[in-house]
Amino acid sequence: MALHKKNVENLQVSGKRVLVRCDFNVPMKDGSITNDNRIVAALPTIKKLIENRAKVILCSHLGKVKTEEDKARLTLAAVAVRLSELLGKDVAFAKDAEVVGANARSAVEKMNNGDVILLENTRFRPEETKNGEAFSRDLASIADVFVNDAFGSAHRAHCSTVGVTEFIGGETAVGYLMNKEIEFLGNAVESPERPFVAILGGAKVADKLNVIANLLEKCDTLIIGGGMAYTFAKAQGHEVGKSLVDNEKLDYCREMIAKAEKLNKKLLLPVDTAVYGSFPDPIDAEIAVNYVDMDKIPADVLGLDIGKKTCEIFAEAVKTAKTVVWNGPMGVFENPVLAQGTIAVAKALAEADATTVIGGGDSAAAVVQLGFADKMSHISTGGGASLEYLEGKGLPGIEAIQET
Repeated sequence: MALHKKNVENLQVSGKRVLVRCDFNVPMKDGSITNDNRIVAALPTIKKLIENRAKVILCSHLGKVKTEEDKARLTLAAVAVRLSELLGKDVAFAKDAEVVGANARSAVEKMNNGDVILLENTRFRPEETKNGEAFSRDLASIADVFVNDAFGSAHRAHCSTVGVTEFIGGETAVGYLMNKEIEFLGNAVESPERPFVAILGGAKVADKLNVIANLLEKCDTLIIGGGMAYTFAKAQGHEVGKSLVDNEKLDYCREMIAKAEKLNKKLLLPVDTAVYGSFPDPIDAEIAVNYVDMDKIPADVLGLDIGKKTCEIFAEAVKTAKTVVWNGPMGVFENPVLAQGTIAVAKALAEADATTVIGGGDSAAAVVQLGFADKMSHISTGGGASLEYLEGKGLPGIEAIQET
């Protein structure tokens, strides 16, 4: 995994046209942005380029564009308005259905040093997701330098993340956000300060197959909670009632238990669980749960969170760690009653004297929702990208960038 990429700090950009791939895939309702975190997160890179007198050209995707109706709904016009407010300067919006069209080319030609323009949603071009050459060349044709700051899209080889790097004449680099992901996520797994504890949760074993195998080789202790813990329990011969089970992955779980033993790694599985008769509907419905040992789950209930004894065991394991990577909640954290396990783990991380990295997706949402965000060393901005990084895979959007 290449961890030493050229970054925005090292670039000479005065007077140059710099194309920046951002992650402006923000939630929208009726044409308004409902959460601007991703726009705010892009500001340090954009401001650095403005300060260094670059001509800053921003691009991003937004949602999935399949129809003409989608195009009307998924324009980036509102992002340009919000960016103007946040930067305190005008951000021109180049509204072209073909993204790099007459409006964009004309706007770029008129740019002064320190100006900012935003291109239309890159997915308005169907070849974006296929990494087609024509669109990659179009993007490269309006820029001298390329900066990728969209970690959430780094696991996809698209025109705006990978293809453009093949045709751009000048340097390529990562932005501050991307650099932070490489430093924290990459280094936490590849060269951690030990003891290194990895915590995996979430619903299905199938989603985390390669992550489990990779982290078992890298960490000292692997903790497994969430829905997938019941597949491990069944693999050990326990009855799990109506709990979520990935029956096709029972052998895999047994292999991982054996692998941990062989590698002399500690594999911690829940010893007790919060049970209820059905999945809560609505998800935040008031329910009264019972706590039972993991090997004594009655036939008519399902496990929905780790139990109190497990919370203590997991928290104890985190206490002495120097590096902790966490991906996936311990239970149905959207329900206050079933958030106890996730809260206990988050609290243990918040109090640990360790580098704590939250690997995107639901665990990132949980940490933010439960109020522990400012206590973590790093919360990843990418769900799928974080997972693939934790699997030990190289990400195309990072690999395409020049080394330092």
